[in-house]
Amino acid sequence: MVQKPTRLETISTWLSLPIYVWQGLQVRRSSIRMPPPPHDGFVEVEGKGKPLKLLLIGDSSAAGVGVDTVDESLGGLLPGILAKATGRPVRIVIAGMNSATSAQIRDYVVPHVEPRDFDYVLLNIGTNDAKNFHSGRRFCRDFGTLLYALRARFPQARIIWSGVLDLKHVPALPAALGRILGIRSRLVNHNGRILCHERGAMAPEPEWDVIPENFSRDGFHASAKGYRQWAENLAKFIVGLEA
Repeated sequence: MVQKPTRLETISTWLSLPIYVWQGLQVRRSSIRMPPPPHDGFVEVEGKGKPLKLLLIGDSSAAGVGVDTVDESLGGLLPGILAKATGRPVRIVIAGMNSATSAQIRDYVVPHVEPRDFDYVLLNIGTNDAKNFHSGRRFCRDFGTLLYALRARFPQARIIWSGVLDLKHVPALPAALGRILGIRSRLVNHNGRILCHERGAMAPEPEWDVIPENFSRDGFHASAKGYRQWAENLAKFIVGLEA
């Protein structure tokens, strides 16, 4: 269960802005930059019966940053796992944008995705809202209207939000910066789950363990092992819904 940060914790992050800026610039200079793996915008796996149609949309985790090939990413792994579990053909459209925030996905990505009859919209967003120090009010506005935009464009789809990893535990971040962004990410998670509940989306518990081997060599994004655990747990959740 995501624990809401206290008011005192939230205020402390604003008082710690100089540390955030100083250490953030250091991390930015020294971090490994990994591009998304190349792909055709979709992955499909054959099966029998009615196809299961998915849209994976969001930030760098949706784009598959952290691995070298799309086959190792969440979007590349999930169709095969779902097809094996259900026996059905599975097609996933991938619309992930590196460094995207909720407002950017709402304004620049959602309008350009074909309004197909997706069964599920898998939404990976919020990390950059937390990392960019968006206020709770701003995130609620941006994320809440993103949910409205997705619901309007894909009215038949079930929306599943992945939530945001507690940034306190990210290996690439020094301790002080991790504590600050951990509070910001918990605030995003808390507000996001409330909005999902209010606006007809689902927000299951985190789908992969925060352990060193689940992070890529940049220390921030998921590794192939992390994406596989994420895909397996998400597939299990979807199979439960289908049942």
